[in-house]
Amino acid sequence: MATANRPAPRVLTVLSTAQVSPNMRRITLGGPGLADFPAEQQGGYVKLRLPLPDGKIAVRTYTIRAQRADALDIDFALHAETASGHAGPATEWALSVEPGETIEVGGPGPAKPLPAGHDAYLLAGDMTSLPAITVNLAALPADARGHAVIEVMSEDDKLDLPRPAGVTLDYLVAPQPGLQPQGLAEALAAREWPQGAVYAWAACEFSGMKALRSLLRDQRGLGPDSLYISSYWKSGLNEDAHKIAKREDAQGQ
Repeated sequence: MATANRPAPRVLTVLSTAQVSPNMRRITLGGPGLADFPAEQQGGYVKLRLPLPDGKIAVRTYTIRAQRADALDIDFALHAETASGHAGPATEWALSVEPGETIEVGGPGPAKPLPAGHDAYLLAGDMTSLPAITVNLAALPADARGHAVIEVMSEDDKLDLPRPAGVTLDYLVAPQPGLQPQGLAEALAAREWPQGAVYAWAACEFSGMKALRSLLRDQRGLGPDSLYISSYWKSGLNEDAHKIAKREDAQGQ
């Protein structure tokens, strides 16, 4: 249902499904409902209205991995093996949906691109932020310098992401997301801190986000103009409960 400030969700059709890696599945959406979708939303997000067995709707937020005139690619990290021990409705939907089925989609919401004019860029995240990191790395200028560290669930989830030659990429393997919240911060801290003006972009599980925030903001002194940091999920909580945890955390900062 639309509100005064929010348009009604559009109905999109599943055009295809594909396995990007063992724990990342791509659902391509399109159809007539995409006709008036704003252009150049890659890296932004949509709200998927996922049907539940009891007839209710679960709303989940996902990054637009790629956009073409007639299609959107949405990549799903398949978190069946997590600290909470079960798959959520988005994973279940991504694994079971077939081409021709439809889904209501809200949005889009704005992307959080890397701003120009910095000497070095640091990126960190788990598989939920891999689509956004992929878009951001590809958009960097050819002479950009920096480092990215990404947590994945298996060796076969490591992807050779397009990026400038001066940006290095490391992967951490954590079969159960959410159980090693210090991993990304420790991997980033082990790297030599770049010279000059640094911009950091980080998004991952809630506890991992707090560890990265401690490193990047509290220890390294990056302020709002040089740091974007967000939690995309919290182990053991659904999206609604996660929003409450995020709000309480922000109020305590």
